[in-house]
Amino acid sequence: MNHGSDVARFLIIDDHPLFREALHSALRVAYPGVDTAEAKTIAEALGILAGPLSFDLALLDLSMPDVHGFEGLLQLRTRHPRLPVVVVSAHEEPKIISEALSYGAAGFIPKSARKDALAAAIRSVMEGAIYVPENYSGRPPEGEGADRAEMVRRLSTLTPQQLRVLQMLRQGLLNKQIAYELQVGETTVKAHVSEILRKLNVYSRTQAVIEVSKLDGTELFREQF
Repeated sequence: MNHGSDVARFLIIDDHPLFREALHSALRVAYPGVDTAEAKTIAEALGILAGPLSFDLALLDLSMPDVHGFEGLLQLRTRHPRLPVVVVSAHEEPKIISEALSYGAAGFIPKSARKDALAAAIRSVMEGAIYVPENYSGRPPEGEGADRAEMVRRLSTLTPQQLRVLQMLRQGLLNKQIAYELQVGETTVKAHVSEILRKLNVYSRTQAVIEVSKLDGTELFREQF
């Protein structure tokens, strides 16, 4: 949190310049003296957060170019657990909202919201509320809630490096390719994969990818793949 100044500071994470400007505009309505930074990728956002500035809130688009599904939100929550993250997304399906909240999002604001509604939602989160759209019922799909919540809990135990390896497994990369990307040995990659399988309570790389993909929301993944 930004305790060194009375000015609220926000990090906007979105790869579309027009919507970044729309969020800037909404933030200026909510907080006229607002200070903002912006990132076009999750990697850029993590770089900013690793720097000297502190932020009161991050506003995150789910559909980022360097991650799939909820991986960006999970990385932010894992590496910066004290930073509230509000998802601002064009995907408004109840299943996706439920999943974002289960990953620890401080709120979910549809991109279709008007500027004044966006500003009001951001103010409510800054005051400690968890914002969801008015028409969101909050009920998970029948028979899926407990299993999904357990897998989310298991995912939250992965280290940042294990999350990166899991992301690459989902991209279909082989151990040798993952080792090259991470600049580590194949033995290290194998150790990470074994630990991922153990923590997720699955028996193969394929099963891990299948089980995790179930969490991402059908509509969201249909557009991203």
